[in-house]
Amino acid sequence: MNIHEYQAKKVLSAYGVTVPRGEVAFTSDEAVAAAERLGGSVWVVKAQIHAGGRGKGGGVKLARSIEEVRSISDEILGMNLVTHQTGPAGQLVRRIYVEEGADIDRELYLGVVLDREESRVCFMASTEGGMEIETVAEETPEKILKEWVNPVTGLSDYQARNLAFGLGLEGKAVNKAVKFMKALYKAFTEKDASLAEINPLIVTKGGDIVALDAKINFDSNALYRHPDIMELRDEDEEDPKEIEASKFDLNYISLDGNIGCMVNGAGLAMGTMDIIKHCGGEPANFLDVGGGANKEKVTAGFKIILQDPNVKGIFVNIFGGIMKCDIIAEGVIAATKELGLEIPVVVRLEGTNVELGKELLQSSGLKLISADNMIDGAQKIVSAVLA
Repeated sequence: MNIHEYQAKKVLSAYGVTVPRGEVAFTSDEAVAAAERLGGSVWVVKAQIHAGGRGKGGGVKLARSIEEVRSISDEILGMNLVTHQTGPAGQLVRRIYVEEGADIDRELYLGVVLDREESRVCFMASTEGGMEIETVAEETPEKILKEWVNPVTGLSDYQARNLAFGLGLEGKAVNKAVKFMKALYKAFTEKDASLAEINPLIVTKGGDIVALDAKINFDSNALYRHPDIMELRDEDEEDPKEIEASKFDLNYISLDGNIGCMVNGAGLAMGTMDIIKHCGGEPANFLDVGGGANKEKVTAGFKIILQDPNVKGIFVNIFGGIMKCDIIAEGVIAATKELGLEIPVVVRLEGTNVELGKELLQSSGLKLISADNMIDGAQKIVSAVLA
């Protein structure tokens, strides 16, 4: 689950991570009032959406007067902000963050992520703050410093100092950076985060270490332990189809193709998308109905797939282990009848009760296309969609 920058800074601040003062606003009047409470002569007005690259898209601007705070707020609120992460459709800006100005001396990068190959949390740091870390990794990978954290001991002082020295910090700034990193690590682990990114991490002219921006993603499987984080969810920033899928414990991710996929198991779902691509088609979604799906879940899955107007056909690819093939067949039949499906549906079943499942499909009287195996099913749905 993603949260907004201002929410991330509030979470981090509670752990002792230094952040600038700021307030969220939903109107230009609220933005002006926030700037007046913050005081000073310079403010930053930031669009709050779940995407990076806001500055390049015109969603982050400097205001040097209260009048500019108002005019910039009027400009950003309600705009359709397009960044490299939103895609060409962009994202509507419904809220902004008004933050006090900072006396910046240097801009750095600091990130914390779970390295699945090493099965450890990894700290990444770079002197190239303010740039996309992917660009740094591609063009100057030697500028990315890494420290892997032992889960038993946690982030050690010497590891934090290594990163601080690698960033060119000196004197009291080193100790401040160590304190900053240890607080960030504590927040990351205690809140079950999957990513924490500070870009830029700044050194002020007074020698302070401050998170000028903050991004945190959380492990959705651990959210039941964090009701306070769940309250930060902004459904306006999410795909309505994904929200609907979560109500039925379905794992759904929308894609750009025209062949809907209904599969059980994440690995099989990814393999199904790959084989559709291999056969010349384009998958419209990732949809894992899980191992314990019932007729209601299957019907819900069909409804969610069909909310995408680009879908021209559906490939149901099920391996029945815990989930029995006859239950899936009943769900497919019920959904087809209830929704009056007119687009081609290819069904490939294998596993427990497969013969009973196939028999149910054949005797249903519906125009369902049966497939013998995975490649056969992919070829049939691609041919049907292209016909």
